[in-house]
Amino acid sequence: MAVMLFRNRRDAGRRLAEELAVYRSRRPVVVALPRGGVPVGFEVAHELLGELDVVLVRKVGAPQQPELAIGAVGEDGVVVLEEDLVARLGVDRATVQALVRRAQDELVVQDTMLRRARPVARVKGRTVIVVDDGLATGATMRAAVAVLQRRGARRIVVGVPVGAGDTVRALRAIADDVVCVAIPPEFTSVGQWYSDFAAVGDDEVVDLLDRSMDESSGRIPTLSVPTEYAVQVDTADLQLPGQLAVVAGAIGAVVFAHGSGSSRLSPRNQMVAVALQQAGLSTLLFDLLTPDEAADRSAVFDIPRLGARLLGATQWLAQRPGFASTPVGWFGASTGAGAALWAAPDAGPRLRAIVSRGGRPDLAGGRLADVATPTLLIVGGADTQVLDLNRQAERALAAPVRLEVVPGATHLFEEPGAMEQVVDLARDWLVELLGAEVSPAPNGSRSGPGPRDR
Repeated sequence: MAVMLFRNRRDAGRRLAEELAVYRSRRPVVVALPRGGVPVGFEVAHELLGELDVVLVRKVGAPQQPELAIGAVGEDGVVVLEEDLVARLGVDRATVQALVRRAQDELVVQDTMLRRARPVARVKGRTVIVVDDGLATGATMRAAVAVLQRRGARRIVVGVPVGAGDTVRALRAIADDVVCVAIPPEFTSVGQWYSDFAAVGDDEVVDLLDRSMDESSGRIPTLSVPTEYAVQVDTADLQLPGQLAVVAGAIGAVVFAHGSGSSRLSPRNQMVAVALQQAGLSTLLFDLLTPDEAADRSAVFDIPRLGARLLGATQWLAQRPGFASTPVGWFGASTGAGAALWAAPDAGPRLRAIVSRGGRPDLAGGRLADVATPTLLIVGGADTQVLDLNRQAERALAAPVRLEVVPGATHLFEEPGAMEQVVDLARDWLVELLGAEVSPAPNGSRSGPGPRDR
């Protein structure tokens, strides 16, 4: 007789959340497969301070064995078929198409029952954890991953309490991370590992989604309040004023390089800095230019001077108490992003990540080919000239690089919701690359986060 691993789905969700704790600082979107995945996802979202939503998928069962999945369908027209199994069972194409249409019709009914006009969580550019109560064949999970990929999720993590080993290994080929609490050597069904595996009804799903929404909307993060200092930063050629925010137990520090004559008081960069502090990162905002220099357009575009000062500020930070071995990221805007990429080849191994917001990477010139630091380029879709320059830089950079376009946004990201998308993208990138490495569990059920290359 199999030993029961979990009392019920809520217990399984709490156990799974412990294994997913590395993602807590990213405030992820948690999407659950209904119905059984929702009680699990509710606990994960609660523990990780994330939003909870559902991703709608339906199994496509074999004609004479409806419990045997020959594929699955998902939202947005996703269809995943087990072609080898279809051929082995001898199911003709017309029958397969009919079964797919039936499952898609059931998906429409499911949407009406479960969403009830609730808006779909925004996943584009974000870390998404997709949860179910277990993995058997994995057909519906593959469909869910395909839906999230189509919607532009930045990083997709599959999280389950228990799963069949072959299925877990197969999912690693399509997801960025797979976290499975237990992979029993003898796996027959998901339910055999639960003491209570009662069916989950639509009303329970809706209730848990509503409760999670109420909880997340009223939640105040219980994160350390940073200690802020007004500082004088020693750079390559002079001292410049700055703001240093020290987060207790920080996983890294981010130095900001402002652009086009802006200063440490830039409201947009201040907004990003606050979000990074809440995610467990210390921040240093400082003036790259004196007031007189900021009024001089030639100084604003003196990229070697700006880059040298950014390097100097990063070296200054390393000499502060507690920062000697702290991994560092740079967040550059406009000309500041150009300066960051110009300086990156000389920054050494402590520089782990760069983010460019509406940046001018072209100003780094031929040094782009020498940049080894993973770089995220964020550009507004309506900022067409700068977008073209970033696309050229994406091809020129030697480092792992990702270009994210915020639809409809102009150069300053002043449109409603545009800066929020910048914040989400920058936070996930910097936390992922500055955070501590995650060691594989003894059973090999998880892998640590890492940069996703172009």
